[in-house]
Amino acid sequence: MTPEEARRWAEEARDEIVALAQALIRTPSPNPPAREEVVAKVLQEKFRAAGLAAELVALGEGRANVVARLPGSRQAPALLYDGHLDTVPPGEAGAWRHAPYSGELEGGRLYGRGASDMKGGVAAQAMAAILAHRAGLTPAGDLIVAATCGEETDSAGAHAFRRAGGLEGVGGVVIAEPSANELFIAEKGALWLEITTYGRTAHGSMPHLGVNAIWKMHKVLGALAHFRPSADKHPLLGEGTVSLGTLEGGIKTNVVPDRASATFDLRTVPGRPHEEIVTAVEDLLGRLRVDDPELKAEVKVIKNLPSVATAADEPIVRLARQVGLDLWGRDLLPQGVNYYTDAAVLVPEGQIPFLIFGPGAPTLAHQPEEHVEVEKLVEATAFFLLFAARWGSGINFPLFLSHLRKEGAPAPPCPTGR
Repeated sequence: MTPEEARRWAEEARDEIVALAQALIRTPSPNPPAREEVVAKVLQEKFRAAGLAAELVALGEGRANVVARLPGSRQAPALLYDGHLDTVPPGEAGAWRHAPYSGELEGGRLYGRGASDMKGGVAAQAMAAILAHRAGLTPAGDLIVAATCGEETDSAGAHAFRRAGGLEGVGGVVIAEPSANELFIAEKGALWLEITTYGRTAHGSMPHLGVNAIWKMHKVLGALAHFRPSADKHPLLGEGTVSLGTLEGGIKTNVVPDRASATFDLRTVPGRPHEEIVTAVEDLLGRLRVDDPELKAEVKVIKNLPSVATAADEPIVRLARQVGLDLWGRDLLPQGVNYYTDAAVLVPEGQIPFLIFGPGAPTLAHQPEEHVEVEKLVEATAFFLLFAARWGSGINFPLFLSHLRKEGAPAPPCPTGR
């Protein structure tokens, strides 16, 4: 497939691409309460109507992934296009000029919760697979499109997809999170910590009989104000950061609080393992106890997603840049992002190279008046189509190909909900 053909296929499907994105946006799937099955069924029906096999994988009450596959020639590993079906809640309706689930078109923009993050990206990837099927394309490796649940909270869908064997035979992952059609190849990790301090309750008029857990927490906060996850600095991600997210303690003004807690959002870069960072925090608390034996505190990990990155010279990155040059005459210079994606779940176990590329704007994620530009939706569809057509070309996959040479070696399996 030539760049001109990819652009033509996407342009001729412009209305269909928009209609699919609208259908996804108009099917609410806020998380919480996490009820993605209804939007998964919309996508499954679209695949099936286009002649592509698509499996709905139930993951509990009202929850599901949907996985479609376009068979390839098995000359290369499978290529996984990944996105998530859930969104954050819309927030206050009065903050929206366009209703959150309207899918309204205005001024070349498609509005609604999830338009940018990331139902627009899911629609572009799905339509690319559908157009590849219509064009009679047989990619070098199977093209898998996985739309999963739960990314906004616990990545439940990505974990289930991985456990079910969805990554077997996969040689590259492209995640359609919002990037404004720029190329991201690295993302920070997320290490969320909850620190709790304990005291002894007493009447507020007799504080000397108690131990104030909030004052103890004050010491912890002061010590962590200048804490850094590591001394590492990544060329695309910069340095790790720490953000105090929540703080609570006490039950009543005239009661000495016996408990206080705070949560911290640490964004990390490759280098220092998260286990070492947690140990460093615990060591810091230990030093505080030397000066204050009454300080009792504990640390709990409430989210643990590693920082992941693809090397800039990986073939998948070179391919993405060439596709950008051929489609638009624009070099997609590799960048990094501070947010995390399901790559943190899908990539580390098999060290599979990944990219983030999607039509949404990162700055619009989780915002009122969230929208995606229709032009970027069409461009992203053309990119995904041409990328799949060229997947495997000029890329050496020795381990995969040696597996294929084994007599009777099975084809990579289609993910199921087992």
